[in-house]
Amino acid sequence: MSILRALTIACLPSGALACGAPVCLVSPDSLLLPQIITFDDIQSGGGPGFKVDDILSLPGATFGERFAGQMLTTAGPHDQIEGTALSPLTMKPGAAGQNLSVVHFGGTTVLNGYGTAGYPKREAQGEGAIAVLFDQNQSALAFDLRGGEAGVAMVSFLRRDGSLIGVVPIDPTGEFAVGFARDRGIDDIAGIIVTNTDPQGLAIDTLRFGKPPEVS
Repeated sequence: MSILRALTIACLPSGALACGAPVCLVSPDSLLLPQIITFDDIQSGGGPGFKVDDILSLPGATFGERFAGQMLTTAGPHDQIEGTALSPLTMKPGAAGQNLSVVHFGGTTVLNGYGTAGYPKREAQGEGAIAVLFDQNQSALAFDLRGGEAGVAMVSFLRRDGSLIGVVPIDPTGEFAVGFARDRGIDDIAGIIVTNTDPQGLAIDTLRFGKPPEVS
């Protein structure tokens, strides 16, 4: 076992090593994640936010709606993503007005998915899927949920070849941080998709990821 892999496993919470699932929901405070994306340094707006119709590229990750090969369906006003992603995992934006927005409110900036009702309609805000493609494979990650009203969110984890690792539910949703760790510290999480059926929709903030520094 490499020193880096051993250190990664040592930094994971013990529950992640024995939860019996491919990806475990864990306390974000238990994870050592050196890279952070806050969305604070990019263009944003109040209300419906600053509309993003293309792929959003930030240091370490890109953001969109789904991955190439997948299909968009709906559950009421909420996006649902179906089908198998193609290899290699490739980000796809949603249709114009149905992709993302960056919203500034209450002193913070969040990433919002837009549903099929379209920007700037209130019934579309937070109803859309948010996909994240990491530049490097991950073994753990965390992010903050914003706007949850005791609904349900689903986080799907995919490998670089498009295969599904697993799906983790967040039930109920709310205003809190969530952490995820791969079973046995395997570093094969290339991308995630966050969907929800929350009554008010969801946004995400403060994405944390990255590997512990190598020990010489």
